[in-house]
Amino acid sequence: MDEAGVGLAVKRARLIYNPTSGREEIRRRLPDILQRLERGGIETSCHATTGEGDATVAASEAIERGFDMIIAAGGDGTLYEVINGMARHEKRPPLGILPLGTTNDFARAVGIPKHWEYAVDLIVAQYKRTIDLGQANDRYFINIAGGGSLTELSYEVPSKLKTMIGQLAYYMKGIEKMVNFRPTKVRIEAEGVGEIHEKIMLFLICNSNSVGGFERLAPDASIDDGLFEVIILKKCNLAEFLRVATLALRGEHLNDPLIMHFRSRHIKVTTEDHVQLNLDGEYGGTLPCTFTALKGHLEIFVDEQGIASYRKRLIAGTQL
Repeated sequence: MDEAGVGLAVKRARLIYNPTSGREEIRRRLPDILQRLERGGIETSCHATTGEGDATVAASEAIERGFDMIIAAGGDGTLYEVINGMARHEKRPPLGILPLGTTNDFARAVGIPKHWEYAVDLIVAQYKRTIDLGQANDRYFINIAGGGSLTELSYEVPSKLKTMIGQLAYYMKGIEKMVNFRPTKVRIEAEGVGEIHEKIMLFLICNSNSVGGFERLAPDASIDDGLFEVIILKKCNLAEFLRVATLALRGEHLNDPLIMHFRSRHIKVTTEDHVQLNLDGEYGGTLPCTFTALKGHLEIFVDEQGIASYRKRLIAGTQL
């Protein structure tokens, strides 16, 4: 039995981290994180990202080099890049997540604690859950895809502003964008639903229930059912938008007449307008786009019952 008391064989991990995520907590915590992983039987080497797309390359190389697991440390942007480096490979090791960014939507959705010690313990415990990923043309997303003026907020808010004031930065940018908020005429073809022709303000294709800090925006979304939760906001004025947004905070928006809501595995969205895509808060190209739910495409360390059992064994054995 190893030092942690859980009988794990030594495993090799590649930790890919964004040194500027959140309030740069990873810089301060990295030695402690590595020590905690090492004591849990996980030999870990690191890669600090240096720019856009670097985490994608690093994750792909980690798979080619045969690491037993990959750990993404940072915010939703870092996680997005890492899964894009992993998803194309036929054989994919499990993924650990250390949510050290500003919003950490996906980690919140699946119950990964923001406190770094507990998040590391989930990885050491080695309990895995198989989840779906989304594919958008030739890119992948783990949490959310969307289009329309308001979905551009995440990548229009400067990273330094996100770090300084967190979600308030998004609200400030949202008020600014509402001045020029215009509807877009789209055609949506959804498997099991049919064809939709509508003027819309935005569409969201959700893999989890936590989107942009709204934990009740897609309350019925599941990360392992092979289906997307699709939410469409029809053409509306500012007052109507604010009313729907207020309802969304309480999870009471899905029955509003301005909302279209359905589930589907395969969706194609086209338009004659120039519409940018948002994938997990990052720029994801432009329409047209075909979205496909990839059922059971990735394993992550997340099982809360597993970590509870692991902690009980730690108490009975050697403390980590």
